[in-house]
Amino acid sequence: MTYDSDMTKPLGPYTPVVRAGDWIIVSGQLGMSDGALVDGGVAGQTAQAVDNLRAHLATMDATLADVSKTLCFLTDMGTFAVFNEAYVAGFGDSRPARSTIGVAALPAGGAVEIEAWAFKPLTST
Repeated sequence: MTYDSDMTKPLGPYTPVVRAGDWIIVSGQLGMSDGALVDGGVAGQTAQAVDNLRAHLATMDATLADVSKTLCFLTDMGTFAVFNEAYVAGFGDSRPARSTIGVAALPAGGAVEIEAWAFKPLTST
């Protein structure tokens, strides 16, 4: 996969987005752009993480509306309300099933990470 200016190169040896049959799985996305965490704390990082999800989904002709499940990680559960506000703003009217877990730390010092599973059936030819 090549990375355009809208996508940050992965921090480790993993694939950012894969298709598994009718499912598209996007690896956890941090609030990073151009290799660095964005400004704005949890709100800014959440908005960027959702933008990163959107960009990876687009490479598979999918959108946030196709997302069925997200798994979210926060380094401070005290920021849950701020995270929720930014998450809702990013996902719009879409409300996938979701789990949010408090963790001790995230790569690159991130405060937020979001993984997504999208259901986008393969079309028959």
